[in-house]
Amino acid sequence: MDEHFIKIHKWLYPVSWIYGAVVTVRNKLFDWGFLRSKSFDVPVICIGNLSVGGTGKTPHTEYLIKLLRNSYHVAVLSRGYKRHSRGYVLATSQSTAHSIGDEPYQMYTKFPSVTLAVDENRCHGIEQLLAIKEPSVEVVLLDDAFQHRYVKPGLSILLTDYHRLFCDDTLLPAGRLRESVNGKNRAQIVIVTKCPQDIKPIDYNIITKRLNLYPYQQLYFSSFRYGNLQPVFPSVAPKADSLTNELPLSALVNTDILLVTGIASPARMLEELKTYTDQIDLFSFEDHHHFNHRDMLQIKERFKRLKGEHKLIVTTEKDATRLIHHPALSEELKPFIYALPIEIEILQNQQDKFNQHIIGYVRENTRNSSFSEREDAHQS
Repeated sequence: MDEHFIKIHKWLYPVSWIYGAVVTVRNKLFDWGFLRSKSFDVPVICIGNLSVGGTGKTPHTEYLIKLLRNSYHVAVLSRGYKRHSRGYVLATSQSTAHSIGDEPYQMYTKFPSVTLAVDENRCHGIEQLLAIKEPSVEVVLLDDAFQHRYVKPGLSILLTDYHRLFCDDTLLPAGRLRESVNGKNRAQIVIVTKCPQDIKPIDYNIITKRLNLYPYQQLYFSSFRYGNLQPVFPSVAPKADSLTNELPLSALVNTDILLVTGIASPARMLEELKTYTDQIDLFSFEDHHHFNHRDMLQIKERFKRLKGEHKLIVTTEKDATRLIHHPALSEELKPFIYALPIEIEILQNQQDKFNQHIIGYVRENTRNSSFSEREDAHQS
């Protein structure tokens, strides 16, 4: 698909050089200590990338939440991109995608036991999280904060898309890099995301050489794994299993689908659904798109145009957070709207190694040793 091809706008190179010079000076000011990075006395794990656009930060953050939540009280701090609020906001049961952002809201609804907050000032956000006494925060996950250097994380995880490796890209606006490739040197872990399930051993070797990492950096490869469809409005979903409230992907055979997405790259999701049905109408919006009244009317009209006897609207978990409270969404559409969840799979039989890398860092840096002991008991 054309989304998988890297487009470099060479005529914008002069602007990229100016942008790159500014970013380089900023990074040097941090490296030389003129701008200060603040450390904290709890484990802080940063998940980010060098580029704009989707590399899978949210599902990888969710992977870390699931890995750590049974042994430590985890907090997630995000910027809350495109939220309709400012400053520090702690997620509560009254929060919406508008108040804290679509991706933070997605994580909060999936993991209500996790403390989640948004703040464009990450230092201030962490300070506010650490001031919470019941329960006290033991691990902080920084979502999309690789360039926010005022915080010095104890562990940085850098993601790069298999279809658009940072070594093949260039700086904004000619390409999609937020900073130069040298920024990768700040990461202790690099993950090549969105890999095909049938990736060949030779591809691992080629990518490893091209990324040119240092010996202190660990390289992993991950792939998306899709779960059963989840009804966005379960109380009115007639197709969902009465026990699990899910719809297996195998049930999509002979089903017409309107695929509604507001993400950076719907290509992988479309490929997955096409393994079950060819009858798919893709209705794609820009990343983090806020649906308006006209969008709702178009979704309704395109759904009506589907000709099959069996038809559904499928969307992403992130887009579902913006649809679920939308006042203009037709009531007659709600029983047909399902979200396709994404999980991360670490490839090359490296999952245990990756998990132990993360757990080892947290255990060594947790200020309360009793929680390390509890983590040991949980792992056994």
